[in-house]
Amino acid sequence: MKIALIGATGFVGSEILKEAAARGGSVTALVRSPDKVEKLKGVTAVEADATNSSDLAAKLKGHDIVISAYNPGWTNPDIKAVHIAASKSITEATKQAGISRLIVIGGAGSLYAPDGTQFVDGEGFPAEYKEGALGARQALNDLRGETELDWSFVSPPFHLAPGPRTGKYRLGKDHPVFDAEGNSAISASDLAVAIVDEAEKPKHSRERFTVGY
Repeated sequence: MKIALIGATGFVGSEILKEAAARGGSVTALVRSPDKVEKLKGVTAVEADATNSSDLAAKLKGHDIVISAYNPGWTNPDIKAVHIAASKSITEATKQAGISRLIVIGGAGSLYAPDGTQFVDGEGFPAEYKEGALGARQALNDLRGETELDWSFVSPPFHLAPGPRTGKYRLGKDHPVFDAEGNSAISASDLAVAIVDEAEKPKHSRERFTVGY
């Protein structure tokens, strides 16, 4: 499988890169700074701007799937607007490149609480993550109107941290996956396992899914 991975140097993207490479895949890491991409067998680093759809499309051609772990950066003052614009650009570039499969990694904020509201709209949602979560939610809503691509949207659990790769996880859709202690959590390594599993054997065509232990 030829994978185009956008955002391969980020917290989640770097784990996806390692997981995909370990499985023997051919991965093109599309990033702002190619020199920061980990040197791994089967990985080629390419400079790309996610907001430039025509340039991005040219670099996506020839791949089997696009995985986007794009994040404008939590300190970006315009994170919501940039996230929405870049997400639209990535979707358009994927179509221009003639690729039908797209996996997008978003946020947990748009998952649903037991009362039917989305967590990002709750009073207790962390203010420092709200604008980014709103941008990711809009990206999901935009994808839901997409009829050309076979897309999947991944919402991580609420607690995502460095940790061991166990290869184990449980799947959910629009509600968080909680463990026996009521935690919504997974290691970034195991989130990457779930994402590459979805790339290899799709189970969530044109829908959102989430994971947790």
